[in-house]
Amino acid sequence: MAADPDMLSPAERYAASREREARRRARGGGNQLEEFRELLGFTLDDFQVRGCEALEEGRGVLVAAPTGAGKTVVGEFAVHLAVTSGRKAFYTTPIKALSNQKYNDLVRRYGVGQVGLLTGDTTINGEAPVVVMTTEVLRNMLYAGSRTLDGLAFVVMDEVHYLADRFRGPVWEEVIIHLADDVQLVSLSATVSNAEEFGEWLEMVRGDTAVVVSEHRPVPLWQHVLAGRGAGGGPTAGPRLLDLYAGSVDPTDPGVNPPINPELLAVFRSARGLEGTAPPRGRGRRGPGDRGYRGGGGARGGAGRRGAPRFAVVDALDEDGLLPAIYFIFSRAGCEDAVGQCLAAGLRLTSPQEEAEIRLVVEERSATIPGEDLEVLGYHSWVEALARGIAAHHAGMLPLFKETVEELFSRGLVKAVFATETLALGINMPARSVVLEKLVKWDGSQHVDVTPGEYTQLTGRAGRRGIDVEGHAVVVDHHGLDPVALAGLASKRLYPLRSSFHPTYNMSVNLVAQVGRDRAREVLETSFAQFQADRGVVGLAKQAQAHAEALQGYEKAMTCDRGDFAEYLGIRRRIGAREAELSRSASAGRRAEVAAAFEKLRPGDVVEVPSGRRAGYVVVVDRGRGGGFDGPGPTVLTSEGRAKRLTLADAPAGIAVVGTVRVPKGFNVRNARQRKDVVSSMRNALAEGRTPPGAERRGAGRRGRASTAADDAELARLRAALRAHPCHGCPDREDHARWGERYERLANEHRALVRRIESRTGSIAAVFDRTCDVLLELGYLAADEDRAPGELRVTQDGRWLRRLYAENDLLLAECLRRHAWDDLDAAGLAAAVCAVVYDGRRDDGSEPYVPGGPDGRLARALDATTRIWSRLGDLEAAHRIDATKRLDLGLVAAVHRWANGRRLDAVLQGSEIAAGDFVRWCKQVVDVLDQIAQAAPSSALRTTARDAQHALLRGVVAYSSV
Repeated sequence: MAADPDMLSPAERYAASREREARRRARGGGNQLEEFRELLGFTLDDFQVRGCEALEEGRGVLVAAPTGAGKTVVGEFAVHLAVTSGRKAFYTTPIKALSNQKYNDLVRRYGVGQVGLLTGDTTINGEAPVVVMTTEVLRNMLYAGSRTLDGLAFVVMDEVHYLADRFRGPVWEEVIIHLADDVQLVSLSATVSNAEEFGEWLEMVRGDTAVVVSEHRPVPLWQHVLAGRGAGGGPTAGPRLLDLYAGSVDPTDPGVNPPINPELLAVFRSARGLEGTAPPRGRGRRGPGDRGYRGGGGARGGAGRRGAPRFAVVDALDEDGLLPAIYFIFSRAGCEDAVGQCLAAGLRLTSPQEEAEIRLVVEERSATIPGEDLEVLGYHSWVEALARGIAAHHAGMLPLFKETVEELFSRGLVKAVFATETLALGINMPARSVVLEKLVKWDGSQHVDVTPGEYTQLTGRAGRRGIDVEGHAVVVDHHGLDPVALAGLASKRLYPLRSSFHPTYNMSVNLVAQVGRDRAREVLETSFAQFQADRGVVGLAKQAQAHAEALQGYEKAMTCDRGDFAEYLGIRRRIGAREAELSRSASAGRRAEVAAAFEKLRPGDVVEVPSGRRAGYVVVVDRGRGGGFDGPGPTVLTSEGRAKRLTLADAPAGIAVVGTVRVPKGFNVRNARQRKDVVSSMRNALAEGRTPPGAERRGAGRRGRASTAADDAELARLRAALRAHPCHGCPDREDHARWGERYERLANEHRALVRRIESRTGSIAAVFDRTCDVLLELGYLAADEDRAPGELRVTQDGRWLRRLYAENDLLLAECLRRHAWDDLDAAGLAAAVCAVVYDGRRDDGSEPYVPGGPDGRLARALDATTRIWSRLGDLEAAHRIDATKRLDLGLVAAVHRWANGRRLDAVLQGSEIAAGDFVRWCKQVVDVLDQIAQAAPSSALRTTARDAQHALLRGVVAYSSV
């Protein structure tokens, strides 16, 4: 009796389909797409069919479709074609978590023997017919000429729009360019506005490529604003979910400038009228015993319009049947705070049965973590939130915790996840609703508005195909929200794909080794970056022509009948330049005075900073290291007890030593008790007015002369020449001058535009040439006397560099070649590599602790590394190459302690880094150590690198979900 197809597993259904395919081929038939449809068990959309048909015809394919539309089906069909034809398929993803997820999906379909996984720190069945991997792993295979590439027929590049990422994006283009010509490429992208342009480039470098674009969302998306508390209706009125568009607008195709919901506009007008006044108290819709009740009261008067509390937003979504929801908050701390607020409000979204299931899943997943580590990780509060159906999701969390949240959310057990935007990067976590708390985010240097492309990516997760009839995008009302601007943001689909490709040292040495310098330049000219640059030249040339015509008109308008007005303007400009030069000279003199005052500071000096960002009183605890543009940079304690590095920019008006206190010998700036004692001494000294003998305001910006400009002979000469010029007496002089200024501004723009046109032509190859010049000077490349003039060969040192793929590849190679780390043990090597890899992106002004002290082996190795980095920076500046990232010692002590076997609580003690960040950076250090174990010139250092890997890969760092 035949088995019921509905009772078979996907792998069993696949095996059955293979048998049917064999029988059909024996009969002379065979249609792989029909077999694949049967395997899936659901009807394909038109764009999926078109993509699959292109693959079956032997073409490459680019599929651009919204998040959740099902574009991965085309990639899975490529896998199906490879397996059924006895060839190989690689499925690449940008992040390890997505690789793990796709690996598990394919194992369920094809069985564990057919599928492998390669993610840098995980290797499973790497020679299988189907291998899932991160894109970097495939790039490394291509450069190494790996035998694993033999028989490769298909490569799927999921999230290919990641090539726009400025840090990792070039890897995608390297893979696309270097793949063998007979490999069919499947590129899966979010909806981008220049998909056709990207497709044209793929056609140029990969051959026949079908471009399949779908902007249709399988689940319609409704746009809403959640208004409440301070936005009409009184402070205790519950949040109201209002449609963004007017009722006449089709939400699936709102068009340009769609009309706004009149009720929403009325609420906002009412809110603006109430801002700055104390709203009347009233009875809300919740009372004691109700979820989310916090008693009476609400917004304080004068606070302006505020959004609803986070717990109230979740509660409102629950009442409207809009959970599960992903609630985007562009801050890790904000995500954790939101979970805490929901717990404090008594919010519970799960039934007793769901809670029991959640606790069982969590216990099973956490069984491998030692109990003492769970305490450090905040395990119990995390579990309590999960049991109520609430969780956070951000990069600072332990990978195990994040994956548990993802599983529980996908299973419908966790109903509300507060997440940062990293959740938008490919992980399969669809929701019924997506909430955005604000439309402004921090980009690492400043607050910027969310772009239409980012808004589309974030809200694209709303609406679960096959589950929800519609999805919902909700923006919480907040100060500064403009419904009209929001409508414009939501109705646009502008997400252009821009290449971030640039030659790296590793890329350059590998290209020279494989094809030689001349051919490498030709290869780089085929990059998407150069393709876009060349296309851009056409538009720039038209703009330059328009400039030239306008300049002719401006030149005519500024003509003066009394003389050469361009000559007159030239004198005026020279006068302005001379005045600016004199002003800079005076400023430099004042800066030198302040710098001299900084040099005289000693530990214990109580300093008044009269102005600037550090205005107030501070006490010096370390003199700092002399020199540099910012001065010696002494470490000081503020009156609040915070340690900061004082720079010249902090004290533009100078400083004054107003007292002195005793700083204990052996003072440790990381010791809170010692900091508190020194600050207390400073306060007492200020209160008692203890001023040291001869104290004075140092470097206070005194001017040695009353007016430098008044005594300058060159300036006087230019002013006399201006007055003597015939155009000076023209009654229309200022009219001519205005046209002349316009002419000069446009002429400058025109010259810059011409330079841009010239620089874009062959720009990638030019950067490659400069990169090769650096490698030539350092000895990683050498002239090849046996080949054409200008050709290069890779030296022995260059062969080591070929195996180093990290961001700071050349710095690592130089440290290995110059034996900076030869004397280190395993823990010391891990710590030194961490200093090269880690980027804390913040400086607290304090000197990081280095294990072993300033004269220890690790400190000496780090000093040598710093000197190498400095010399390398000078060389890069001379060749106009972007500087190698500077060292960051912020995680050195923690990594050293972990490699020495210390417990997690001891490792993270006194550190502000989150456990998840620590694990993530440790894994990056492990990855680089693996490269060093292959590339180090000495066998001893290779052994130390392997020992360091093993020392780091334990406990929470060693955890893997597969």
